[in-house]
Amino acid sequence: MKIVVAGAGSIGCFVGGALVQAGHKVAFLARPRIAEAVANSGLTLTDFAGLNTTLRDLDFQTDPSVLEDADIILVTVKSAATESMAQLIAQHAPKAAVFSLQNGVTNVAALRKHLPRQKVFATMVPFNVVPAGKATFHRGTSGDILVQSGADHALSSAHLVWQSVDNIEAVQWGKLLINLGNAINALSDLPLLNMLHMRAWRRLMADQMAEALRVLKAHGIAPAKTTAAPVKLLPHILRLPSPLFRKIAAQMLTIDPKARSSMWDDLTQRRKTEVDALQGLIVEMGQHAGIATPINAALHALIKDAEAEGAGPPGLLAQSIRARIASP
Repeated sequence: MKIVVAGAGSIGCFVGGALVQAGHKVAFLARPRIAEAVANSGLTLTDFAGLNTTLRDLDFQTDPSVLEDADIILVTVKSAATESMAQLIAQHAPKAAVFSLQNGVTNVAALRKHLPRQKVFATMVPFNVVPAGKATFHRGTSGDILVQSGADHALSSAHLVWQSVDNIEAVQWGKLLINLGNAINALSDLPLLNMLHMRAWRRLMADQMAEALRVLKAHGIAPAKTTAAPVKLLPHILRLPSPLFRKIAAQMLTIDPKARSSMWDDLTQRRKTEVDALQGLIVEMGQHAGIATPINAALHALIKDAEAEGAGPPGLLAQSIRARIASP
């Protein structure tokens, strides 16, 4: 069985590398920069639990012809590149089963639009992966990949578990709520664990999530939990005093000191972020429902400003973001 990782960035390299380590035949469609780095030094995977392995002689290519003869394609590109990747898959691999390992809730529909004759499966990737060197990728948080029922491919390995679920759409909405915190982490320029230890940042995350929950409720969407706690309780947990929050959070999720959000990495690498598919979507849905979304709108604007400036994560304070929200 040939597996191709389509868009081998941080998530793609880690997931694909784990599959290689488990004995699968895996090829990677990657940017020239990553392909060259892997060719020179191998692909190194590390994680919060102590994993540290380097894989060599991997099939990293920059030409989309690598998609040909694929049995499974794992799509790991950013949301803005989903349609163009779907077109490449339709051209080169019209019989492959396709798995979307992407943030947001719109990518599967975009893939299915261009691949009407192929099986396209939704997934939810709960953990974060960030570069820790030119060809080194570090998984900083815990969690198993969840995939919609009906995908009977055996992809679990010692370092990466895939679990089948029936309510994948609700799970994806639950993950979107969590991913709204990516923008806050990117703007703070702090390691995720450090940020979560500060109540001012957690309160901002809580208020943003509560605002989004009101929007989803107005649209009749009931997001599923992606942590040990029910979604509706997360804003309350985030607002707790720090000692109590740390005790509860330690039972919900493992986060190591190196963890940062993918949006932080996008700003660091001067790449376009996925803020339109996260805060941008909540703002749009709020407008349709007649619900104000000043927090999500402000964070969306701040990320867009950072993208335009091209200077990396701006290192804002929680108080300065609050001031932006309060201003007209």
